[in-house]
Amino acid sequence: MESKNIDHLFRHHSGKMVSVLTRIFGLKHLDLIEDAVQDTFLKASLSWRLKQPKNPEAWLTQSAKHRVIDIFRKLKTERNLLPNLTQGTHAIAINDLFLDNEIEDAQLRMIFTACHPKLDARDRISFALKTVSGFSTKEIASALLTKENTIKKRLSRARKSIQKADLKFNIPQGKMLYDRLESVMEVLYLVFNEGFHSNTKEQLIRTDLCGEAMRLCQLLLKQKTMRFPKVYALFALMCFHSSRLDAKINSENQLLDLKNQDRSLWHLPLIELGNTMMNKAVETDEFSSYHYEAAIAAEHFRAKTFEATNWDKISQWYEALYQLQPMPSHLLTLAVICIQNGNYKKANTYFEQLNPKDLEQRAYLYYAAKADYYAEINDLKNALKHIEKALETVTNVLERGFLEKKKSNWLKEEL
Repeated sequence: MESKNIDHLFRHHSGKMVSVLTRIFGLKHLDLIEDAVQDTFLKASLSWRLKQPKNPEAWLTQSAKHRVIDIFRKLKTERNLLPNLTQGTHAIAINDLFLDNEIEDAQLRMIFTACHPKLDARDRISFALKTVSGFSTKEIASALLTKENTIKKRLSRARKSIQKADLKFNIPQGKMLYDRLESVMEVLYLVFNEGFHSNTKEQLIRTDLCGEAMRLCQLLLKQKTMRFPKVYALFALMCFHSSRLDAKINSENQLLDLKNQDRSLWHLPLIELGNTMMNKAVETDEFSSYHYEAAIAAEHFRAKTFEATNWDKISQWYEALYQLQPMPSHLLTLAVICIQNGNYKKANTYFEQLNPKDLEQRAYLYYAAKADYYAEINDLKNALKHIEKALETVTNVLERGFLEKKKSNWLKEEL
């Protein structure tokens, strides 16, 4: 079996396995559980070279469970505390935990545990991305725009905090549920974004991550107690963005910006589902950042062509979003919108408020946008200077190709 298929399975099933096994063995054994899951996938990558099992997920889950049991049996301190997990009522109860609805329950428990207020806010997100969605430290660093060593420290702190606070593996109720839901949604948003615009070298779009984020968001909406406007808005946003995935890259594996996308490839059923979710999201006057982002995405669908885009309306939504979330990425987008509107003076005021370092691994987006700004005001010398800086910092192959094509066109114009 190809390693990329193992990676695909790991992405889809590691969070499920860690969650179910944690429900069986407890949070205090989380390190052992994660090691067992890693070992299981390593074993699969070796043993499946010749023949893949009929049910890969069941094979992985059973192997991970047995691996954990083996580890526990080797630990003398745990030996007397370990129930007989292979026969009798314990075995029946454990097998029930691998039913689909129980797996979903275990994952909800895990993500709410990861977002517990007794964990540092920065540590919660890193820990959730690791345990629920199987992110590597490098992927987490990319999603959170920070360094890998920082992520390793955050993961270590989170585990220690869980042990120290003796957290329970459950789903909160009432106001506690509502308050913690914010962190849960932030994690799902980051997972989706890493899929929609990945910072990995070879892949720009990772549909498995988009699908995983949408699946987890649907898990929230299955629970009557979690059907809040902001959850509907987040799911609407995911639907809107997912509808454009097929149009982002052409048949020659080249990245296409919004202006050059074939809008007939935008997936109408997902747009309609997004509209349905958005209607539910605006039944009250409670508006979140997800409401504004979904409204921005919806504006693009209203325009039949790129030229017909209502940039004033989009700018209005982004201004509201920035007031709610004063983030560097929003300032950069506002600058880009001003370039589209031909308001170059205002665009420059946004650029002046930005430091490329604030965007960490995505600093190339600043340089690329600044290059577009200079190109629009017919300063090709500075445009080429900034596109070079963008090329120095971009890591994704498709984005590099997109920027090189733009650079090539400008060089021709300069000649």
